Amino acid sequence: MEVVIVADEAAAGALVADVMAHHVRPGAVLGLATGSSPLPVYRELIARHAAGDLSFAGARAFLLDEYVGLPQGHPESYHSVIRREFIDHVDLDRVDGPDGEAADIPAEAARYEVAIRDAGGIDVQLLGIGTDGHVGFNEPGSSLASRTRVKTLTQQTRDDNARFFDSVDDVPHHVLTQGLGTILDAGHLVLIATGPTKAEAVAAAVEGPVSAFCPASVLQLHPYVTLVVDEPAATGLRLADYYRFAAANKPGWQAY
Repeated sequence: MEVVIVADEAAAGALVADVMAHHVRPGAVLGLATGSSPLPVYRELIARHAAGDLSFAGARAFLLDEYVGLPQGHPESYHSVIRREFIDHVDLDRVDGPDGEAADIPAEAARYEVAIRDAGGIDVQLLGIGTDGHVGFNEPGSSLASRTRVKTLTQQTRDDNARFFDSVDDVPHHVLTQGLGTILDAGHLVLIATGPTKAEAVAAAVEGPVSAFCPASVLQLHPYVTLVVDEPAATGLRLADYYRFAAANKPGWQAY
């Protein structure tokens, strides 16, 4: 795992956009996350596309998760959010996500796994991290080998996401999410975390034990992870000085 500490959210978004753009080509399969963490990445990618420097033509994408029971047209469904924040502003036409309105949720989870596999797997997966260490919606206690399935959100996650709804009572209790095992199948994992509220979760994920108690710690088992954090999110890292030194002395031939 490569940990890169940058000054602020804008710098984090630009660096993660560099990583994502490196993989963008016809035939590429991108993994997209929603929530607030990826927004600076999407803003940067949109700006590069608008400037004529980046095209997503011929690529396709898969979403990490979706609320169960929330209508697809609801403004806070991830189907709607990813289009509003990213897809509608670039030339990426093929985007698949779990169907949270499916009549048979387990069958939909199985369909999604097959769809990712049949696409050849995800080349680069964008991730955020929750304040309790979840990635996707794999809450604490999730199997480290889990596949796409339904999960019950913790009250902490529902409280964190209440800012997107009229009240916490409107936040769904259940989601369809790629599992930790599904996420680990991606070729390159890139996680962005910004702000002081993420510091504890980042430290547990990077320097704590690999444990279902902190689902993001499973990233330690993947051979190609780039974790980009701003200074406030890095305050809990005991090896922060080493991460800064390693980034400053990175070989010129070594890509993120």
